Amino acid sequence: MSIRSQLLKGILEGCILAIIERKSVYGYELSMLLHNYGIEVSEGSIYPILLRLQKEMLIRGEVKKSQSGPNRKYYSLTDSGARALNEFQIHWLDMKVSVDQLLDMGDKN
Repeated sequence: MSIRSQLLKGILEGCILAIIERKSVYGYELSMLLHNYGIEVSEGSIYPILLRLQKEMLIRGEVKKSQSGPNRKYYSLTDSGARALNEFQIHWLDMKVSVDQLLDMGDKN
């Protein structure tokens, strides 16, 4: 597994919650939005995460009619999901600041 894949594995759930917070999305649409942000994830990786987030009651799924093809399951954030996203953002910023400081140190020691 590449370093990028390992890093992404740890933050993908938070990224998915952040997208779903902005708007209700279905799985393939979520995959495309992640791709637009430069996060390459297969649909096969996204659906197990969506199922887990739904079981943890961080998101809810609602099947809606599609104008083009079969019905789609749209995911939206629950109140618990909003709290989990907020917690992720706090931890991410703390970690980002720490890692940025460490990387910026270079050979200064």
